[in-house]
Amino acid sequence: MQRAQERLRLVVPVTLLIIFLLLYFNFKNIGESLIIMLSLPFALIGGIWLMWLSGYNMSVAVGVGFIALAGLAAETGVVMLLYIDNAYKDRLLRGQMNTRNDLHTAIVHGAVERVRPKLMTVTTTIMGLLPIMWGHGTGSQVMKRIAAPMVGGLITSTVLTLVVIPAIYYLWRGRGLKETDSEGETTENKDQS
Repeated sequence: MQRAQERLRLVVPVTLLIIFLLLYFNFKNIGESLIIMLSLPFALIGGIWLMWLSGYNMSVAVGVGFIALAGLAAETGVVMLLYIDNAYKDRLLRGQMNTRNDLHTAIVHGAVERVRPKLMTVTTTIMGLLPIMWGHGTGSQVMKRIAAPMVGGLITSTVLTLVVIPAIYYLWRGRGLKETDSEGETTENKDQS
């Protein structure tokens, strides 16, 4: 058990580094890679929460569950970011990205396109893991400890992906864009008139 714990101390950081490198090679942008990596702590919160409710201690099986959860959280974050980024770039190419209101519209458009597929993916994954969590056959004690962090983490990472990633993207891309007032006029134009 001690050797397994020592191995996990090496495997988990290496896994996170590999995930970050794969994200960076995909996006060619540190900012977008870091936005996705920010989803991992929120996924871990749900995994730890469900482990605590289930009464499980840290073990090799739980570590494997967290590694699998990190991959799932990164994957769903990537898809959300791609949809938002495509909506942003589309408006940018059409010359419709002048104010933060334009950015907000693009983010809402991109995020709304992803709600149904995200919920369907999370629901089917959780439905596939629930029989493992409730199983009583041979090996079920180990499998429950792998499934618990994944189920709890998927729930919290869903909230993150649908709410927090768009908010972080808005803050990241909104730097340098003009504000708009309630009348829709940019503050820069209103000052000049």
